[in-house]
Amino acid sequence: MAKNPEKLWKTPPEEALRWVRGTDLTALDHSSTPGWAGKRADGERLLAARAPELADLQEQLFAHGRTGGDRSVLLVLQGLDTAGKGGIVRHVVGMVDPQGVQHRGFGVPTAEEQQHGYLWRIRNALPRPGYLGVFDRSHHEQVLVVRVNRLEPVKTWRKHFRELNDFEAEVAASGTLIVKVALFVSADEQKERLAERLERPDKHWKYDPGDIDVRSKLPEYLVAYQEMLDRTSTAVAPWYVVPANRKWYARLAVTELLTDALRSLDLGWPAATFDVEAEKARLAAS
Repeated sequence: MAKNPEKLWKTPPEEALRWVRGTDLTALDHSSTPGWAGKRADGERLLAARAPELADLQEQLFAHGRTGGDRSVLLVLQGLDTAGKGGIVRHVVGMVDPQGVQHRGFGVPTAEEQQHGYLWRIRNALPRPGYLGVFDRSHHEQVLVVRVNRLEPVKTWRKHFRELNDFEAEVAASGTLIVKVALFVSADEQKERLAERLERPDKHWKYDPGDIDVRSKLPEYLVAYQEMLDRTSTAVAPWYVVPANRKWYARLAVTELLTDALRSLDLGWPAATFDVEAEKARLAAS
């Protein structure tokens, strides 16, 4: 086991995982660990070591929001069922103070949501200043599920690519740093995870018979994801593609991406708006 597991990142994750337009998604090795030269034990040790820093950085963000700051961070988790989105929320986002987190899952639109444009519910869920927002699935479903299930004409959903990019540019300009992560598991790994849900009564609630129907459309989803990644990975909102067969690696990779994003804000702690020494004296005299 390495003494300093951080050095086992031979290529920084924000570089190793950033999507490069034209990369063949079908060639992705779902069990690979891009950029990482260590073993699972090293990765788990680094993940645990990151917890205090990640918590401090998120608290700094929250403190700035409480003192008039306008920055926020939005973590977008995209992937088919069993890709590990829930595990990321529990094991990565779970390391920070929940009072500073706004988590939202996007399933089938409600009757009310269907009365508005598809971005209406997304705008309503954006993180307020000082908050870490987490989207479990996102506005990109409009060029994934909608496309594969033919819920809109081709000429309609194709217009969404530009809308998505314009929307994210607007969100970024308002002070929100966007971290978009696409998680991918192999068909065999997905099958094993679904089988586990069927074998364990405590996992039955997570199983959806519709997941089998989705498996029959995996080739179509790959085509949809390929174009989505190529057309919506931008300078202000790039996609990071994470092979997720190894849960420990996916969680470590997202932790590193999120930690780096919060570091880049360079917030520090807000300065006191009162005379600290005078308050110490008042407290001592009370």
